Amino acid sequence: MAYDQDDTIVAVATAAGPGGVGVIRLSGKYALTIGKRICARQADFTPRHAHFQRFYNTKNQLLDEGIVLYFPGPNSFTGEDVVELQGHGGPVLLDQIVKACIELGARQAQAGEFSYRAFMNDRMDLTQAEAIADLIEANTVAAARAAVNSLAGAFSERVNAQVEELIHLRMYVEAAIDFPEEEIDFLSDGHIEQSLQQLIATTKEVLDVAQQGRLLREGITVVIAGRPNAGKSSLLNRLAGDDVAIVTDIPGTTRDVLRETIHIDGMPIKIIDTAGLRESPDVVEQEGIKRAWAEIERADHILHVIDSSQVNISALHSPEAQLPAGEKSLLALNIPVTHLWNKIDLSGVPAQKVESNILCLSAATGQGIEELKAHLKQAVGFAGEQSEGAFSARRRHVSALEACLAALEKGANQLVEHQAGELLAEDLRTAQQALEDITGVFSADDLLGRIFGSFCIGK
Repeated sequence: MAYDQDDTIVAVATAAGPGGVGVIRLSGKYALTIGKRICARQADFTPRHAHFQRFYNTKNQLLDEGIVLYFPGPNSFTGEDVVELQGHGGPVLLDQIVKACIELGARQAQAGEFSYRAFMNDRMDLTQAEAIADLIEANTVAAARAAVNSLAGAFSERVNAQVEELIHLRMYVEAAIDFPEEEIDFLSDGHIEQSLQQLIATTKEVLDVAQQGRLLREGITVVIAGRPNAGKSSLLNRLAGDDVAIVTDIPGTTRDVLRETIHIDGMPIKIIDTAGLRESPDVVEQEGIKRAWAEIERADHILHVIDSSQVNISALHSPEAQLPAGEKSLLALNIPVTHLWNKIDLSGVPAQKVESNILCLSAATGQGIEELKAHLKQAVGFAGEQSEGAFSARRRHVSALEACLAALEKGANQLVEHQAGELLAEDLRTAQQALEDITGVFSADDLLGRIFGSFCIGK
C-alpha cells in the first residue's frame, strides 16, 4: 500500500448506503481551494465554524446543500488542511460531489489514508490509529470501551513509560561499557539488576492487559468436533441461543461448516460446528469431513463432544480412550482440547467438571452450559470485560511485548550469569526496538501498509 502525501485526497467519511447525513472529507494543501470551488465561494471560511453552502459540480450545476467546516493544519485530524462537506446522505449525491472534487484536482483516498496522514504528521501514534479502526469494528460495549481507552492514549502511555525506563537503563549500561576498568563493580552494584527486574515485572503487567485487550477485540475460534449424532449441532444451538443448526436423529445431518459468533462477558467467540468425524462412502459427507478437519486445524480451541449415553461411563476420566481412529489425531494437533460428555440427561451422569479439560453437560437441557462458558474464559485467560485498565490490542502488539520480555529476561541472564555488559546492552536495544514497533517509532513500511490498508475508506 503506497500513499503519496503530496496529493490532496477526498473520500466519503460516513458509512456506505443511504442516510440522513453524508460527510465528504478533503485533506491536503489544496483542500480549501477545492472546497471553495465546490461552493462557488471566494470569501474565506472561518476555521472551525459551520457555514451553510450549496454544492456545485465543475459545470456549476447544483448538486446539494449543507454545512462546510474548515480545519487548517496542523490543528486538524490529519495535521493538514481539512475541509468537510456535510450534505444529504444519498450515495448518488455523495458520489457526484466526490467526482467534482476529483475533477478539481483531488485524488480518491485509499483505505486508511486519512489516519495514515495523521500518524505521519504526529497527530497520533500507531496504537491510537489502530484504535480508530477497532472502535469502528467493535461489536460489544467492552470492546468499544477498550478501543476508546487506546485512542485516548492508555496503551501508548504504558509503552512509552517502558521505553523511557529502557533508555535510562541503557545509558547506565553503556556507561559501564565505556569504563571497562570499572565494569565489574558497575554492573554488580545491584542497581542495574534491580532496574531490570522491575522492567521485566512491568512488561509482564502490560502484556497481561494487552492479552485481555486482544481477546476483547479478536476473541477466539472454537471448533465443535466429534462423531455423528454426538450432539454437536445441539451444542451450537444452545451456545448461540437460537436454532441456527438443523438437529435430527439421522447421522450425518451436518455436512457443511456452520458458523456463529457469541459473546461471553464481552469476549467474542466464533463457534464452528462441523460434520461428524467418521469413515463414509458418501461423497458429499466426505467433503464435509474434509472441511471439518480444515477448520479443526485452524482452531484456537476444540470442543470434542462425546455421546455419554452410548459409551462406557466408567471411563469419565479417560475420554481419549473413547476416540475412534479418525478422532485420535485431534490430540496430535497441539491445540487445546476440551472433552465434553454430552447427553447426560439420557445417561444419568450429573453435570460436573471431571477434570480441568473434561466436562459433563446436556446440550438439550442446558445443564452444565454455564460451566462450559466459564471454562472457555479460564482456558484462554480472559478476566472479563471489567478487567482493570483494559485497552484495545492486537496480535502484533502481544507478539512485540513477548519479544521485549524475552529480550529483557535474556539480558538479565547475561548480567547475573556472565556479567556480560555488551551482551546485555544488545538485549536492551532489542527490547526497546520491540516496544517502539508497537507505537510506530520503529516500523517497516510494509507493516504500515498492511495496518492502514485494513481501514475503511474515509478513515
